[in-house]
Amino acid sequence: MIKLVFATGNSGKLREASEILGRGFELVTPAKVGIDEDIPETGNTLKANSLQKANYLFDKCGCDCFADDTGLEVDALGGAPGVHTARYASEDKDFNKNMDKLLHELAIKECEASLAASMGLKVKPVIRKARFRSVITLIYKGKTYFFEGSLDGRIARAKSGNGGFGYDPVFLADEFPGKTLADVTEEQKNAVSHRGKALRQMALWFETSENK
Repeated sequence: MIKLVFATGNSGKLREASEILGRGFELVTPAKVGIDEDIPETGNTLKANSLQKANYLFDKCGCDCFADDTGLEVDALGGAPGVHTARYASEDKDFNKNMDKLLHELAIKECEASLAASMGLKVKPVIRKARFRSVITLIYKGKTYFFEGSLDGRIARAKSGNGGFGYDPVFLADEFPGKTLADVTEEQKNAVSHRGKALRQMALWFETSENK
């Protein structure tokens, strides 16, 4: 059994990671090893934030650990919210507010494009193409490793579904036409998700004999 501290207090993320990694892993939260404070994430990239969080855990407890940083990148918004995904609308990580802001900003973009077109100006249509990207930093036996995954899709025009967490109710993955990640089952989501891909890379790394 491989025991790892996972830098999250999000029960949805912890459950997702545990299900994807399987029985050979025991994941515990920072609180279980006495770390109750917020873990800093002040980097300018997903990789920098992931590394910062993993290093913070390792420095505090000296345990084998991993951290992920995930960003939603929307082409029409220049790649935003990106590294600000969790705090897009406010510092309290309220994802309903985050989704409302995202939908509002895309609606403004579409209104501006429509207005310009009505004035006879040549404008590019607003494409709601987007992707989730996850970067995992693993610190195992004192060494650092990185794993990445991405999921392509587009932003819906309204929230839909009761499952998932985060931006799932507004993200239409290419693999599930017409359905948001909150509309599909947890098993379906885990099979294609950005974090799932990165976690499976990490699990595969552990399966190699030299890493056991």
